Amino acid sequence: MTFSSIPGLSEIKSKLTGSVQSNHIAHALLFAGKEGSLNLPLALAFAQYLHCTNKQEHDACGTCAACSKSLKYIHPDTHFVFPLGNISSDKDEDRFRAEILKTWRSFLTEQPYGNLANWMAAYGGEDKQALIAREESRKIVQTLSLKPFESTNKVMIIWLPELMHSSASNGILKILEEPPPQTFFILVTNATEQLLPTILSRTQIVHVPLLNDEDISTYLSQHFTLAEEQRHEIVQLAEGDLNFAIQLTDAEDDHHQQRFIDWMRSCFKRDFVKLLSLSEEFHELDKLAQRNLFHYALGMMRESLILFSQANSISRVKGAEEKFVKDFTKIISVPKVETANKLINEATYHLERNGSAKMIFMDLSLQLAKTLNP
Repeated sequence: MTFSSIPGLSEIKSKLTGSVQSNHIAHALLFAGKEGSLNLPLALAFAQYLHCTNKQEHDACGTCAACSKSLKYIHPDTHFVFPLGNISSDKDEDRFRAEILKTWRSFLTEQPYGNLANWMAAYGGEDKQALIAREESRKIVQTLSLKPFESTNKVMIIWLPELMHSSASNGILKILEEPPPQTFFILVTNATEQLLPTILSRTQIVHVPLLNDEDISTYLSQHFTLAEEQRHEIVQLAEGDLNFAIQLTDAEDDHHQQRFIDWMRSCFKRDFVKLLSLSEEFHELDKLAQRNLFHYALGMMRESLILFSQANSISRVKGAEEKFVKDFTKIISVPKVETANKLINEATYHLERNGSAKMIFMDLSLQLAKTLNP
């Protein structure tokens, strides 16, 4: 993956390429960002840049032999460690590792901005907890003890090190602190707070923020044919998560705005017959649409707080949405919004864990009715 194929984040890209140009590269980097940030694509692009034999000032050339292999994720001097569920029924471990590595390469090619849930679905491990096993630390040390095959550099990318078994985390501390010459670790995390302090102290942290709305809107305009209103709604729902925005382009028109308005009005009026009907309608939606409605609801609560604080410069609503938020703030208060946010987040948590959608929605609606109109 090249830096140019990654939207936004120009300052981080410039610092990374500059460190190579000046030969001031930390031997262990920690690309830290929330889920939805493009820290894994940045790690892949940085690895390709390190191997490129015809480096440009701001990117890899994309055409040399090293780049051709890196673009297919088959460069022999880029090594990957990633979480995996206990799904192997193959007694031949080497054959299983070869097959799972092939699946990993397909995942990176087909879903370059994918998250852990996408990866687990790709290898069929949705019902198993994904971990980086304790044996991986031994394999990391063995792999990096070998000389480079083609490049002058060796790169070890560890995706989601927060999911490493404690023995594996402790097992890499020595080599992380004193790696072989021209060996670079790139750890890619969504949860810095879950890493061992001893790992944090051995790495240079690169903070990777979520994309801004403009970058996501530009990407969608370049890669998808969308109506302006639909693109605006997707950008608002995505909140900087490009992977989520891409998923939303495949979703049917969910009419979140009108559904949310009807829902809030029914809660305020305590129209329980209507709420029961809405819970049936919610139950019929697919999982992504259900999640999106809750996501949209949280966005509208956020916009209400923005209006209360008179910070209109950071508001993201327009047209009919803006009018609704102004009307909505007449019947709510900051404490009510805080309570509603907590309730919606709890409902989202239960929905993600396969609770009954109908019961979750109805319970949430009753609690919101009590909150909005005590």
